[in-house]
Amino acid sequence: MTDTRQHPPGTAARRLVETLAINGVTRVFCVPGESYLAVLDALVDHPEIEVVTCRHEAGAANMAEAYGKLTGRPGVCMVTRGPGATHASIGVHTAHQDSTPMILFVGQIALADRGRGAFQEVDYREVFGGLAKWATEIESPDRTVEIVERAFATAQQGRMGPVVIALPEDILHAPGGPVPIRAVTPARAGLDPAFLADLGERLSKAERPLLVLGGSGWTEAAAAAIGDWSERLGLPVALSFRRKDILSNDRTNYAGDLGLGCNPELMNRAKDADLLIAVGARLGENPTQGYTLFTREHTARVLVHIHPGAEELGRVWTPLTSACADNSLAAHALATLAPGRTWHDQAQAAHAHYQAFSTPVPVTGAVNMSECMAHLGEVLPPTAIVTNGAGNFAAWLHRFYRHRACRTQLAPTSGAMGYGYPAAVAAKSLHPDREVICVAGDGDFLMTGQELATAVQHGINMIVIVVDNGTYGTIRMHQEGHYPRRVMATDLKNPDFVRYAEAFGAFAIRCDTTGAFPAALQAARDAARDRPALIHLITSAEDIAPNRTITGLRSK
Repeated sequence: MTDTRQHPPGTAARRLVETLAINGVTRVFCVPGESYLAVLDALVDHPEIEVVTCRHEAGAANMAEAYGKLTGRPGVCMVTRGPGATHASIGVHTAHQDSTPMILFVGQIALADRGRGAFQEVDYREVFGGLAKWATEIESPDRTVEIVERAFATAQQGRMGPVVIALPEDILHAPGGPVPIRAVTPARAGLDPAFLADLGERLSKAERPLLVLGGSGWTEAAAAAIGDWSERLGLPVALSFRRKDILSNDRTNYAGDLGLGCNPELMNRAKDADLLIAVGARLGENPTQGYTLFTREHTARVLVHIHPGAEELGRVWTPLTSACADNSLAAHALATLAPGRTWHDQAQAAHAHYQAFSTPVPVTGAVNMSECMAHLGEVLPPTAIVTNGAGNFAAWLHRFYRHRACRTQLAPTSGAMGYGYPAAVAAKSLHPDREVICVAGDGDFLMTGQELATAVQHGINMIVIVVDNGTYGTIRMHQEGHYPRRVMATDLKNPDFVRYAEAFGAFAIRCDTTGAFPAALQAARDAARDRPALIHLITSAEDIAPNRTITGLRSK
């Protein structure tokens, strides 16, 4: 029997953890802090919730965000006040940009000390007000369950996103009020029958339609339904920036992804579409090539915009017609339409353009990243989860790796460096039976590389490929484009990543030619049965991006 003399039942801390448990939370990612010790103590009595101890709050927050992406349920992160919360803010920003359900709990100073400039005091409503869907503080302990339940609903309803809850230390020890009764069931909006009928009529008259899928909250069943439907019709489908896993890239009507370094053929197809059906995609800056792909006059004639967040409809683009609906419910509804015609010739051409664009290209250096990423796609099973942070290295991954199953990509649309490795830790902790590969740049990896310690400690055995070209590649590319040969602040002096990984107890291997990559990958896959693994892949900064070199940038 649990000794409750030191840990009285019914406190706000215990009500909080009980609410997590009843809502199906299976793991919490945290860096411990004295400000929320009462919550950590309550977790001792809930072994069904695994507590993953991280080495930096940014890593913990990114893990929670990745958990939310993979499950469609809020990822939970706990950090201490002040610097703990501000370190974690990067994950909140990514969850906001990526429409990911997430809840960040922050230990807080005692209520009685607010406004005094107390140790590590922060006004979390003010700091996170523009980053989160909702930022609040538990000020009355008997409302603990109410506020946490509202957080679960807010994070999952409409356009999904993050919630931040501050936990005053004294409140956590007070009587916590009523117990939770049941799990939160988020509300979902479906498509109006009249809207659906109108869309069916417009589709039947379209000569050059294009379907664009994006956003979060997709179920595998909904993705399969709209994928099968569009493929039967020969309706070309494009996926939004870093949403390449909604549909298998092998589908015969897959046209590619609208993102950075987009296929010119796909951009032309999008511009030329006489009916553009966007489901879940916000059509933000990157998918629309810096808001240049369309004009408002054009979208007013052709855009049918379906999105779960009403505030996103008409935000940038004037639509022909729009609807506020859950992505998955909308997909199932669209799959019932029978327009009475097909576009198989267009689908065939669109897919052929995608296949040509994703075929490896020549490089100048000894390692051809396009061939390495293509090989990765050939040997990994369809269920493998691939993660990345931000940097030019990711352009090779996104262009030449072909996703074949839903929820196999974890990548920040926020462009956050350091995301990939914590995301891989979260993915492997959730799916220990699946292969998980992180592809990270050298600068990208070292922002959260200390989470190798987390992986080793918890026996989370995934692989990271550190693509080392000795520079902050994206910034170097733009630097050379605008200020040729005037290199400043972008060169990197890196450690020996093999020795770095081995110091944590991980397996590591160096690779410096394309021909050596298959054997290095296999060695890492074999080692990852027992411990985390790292491949140190040496590349040339000259090959700064697919079909771009530093020499070429300087010549322009």
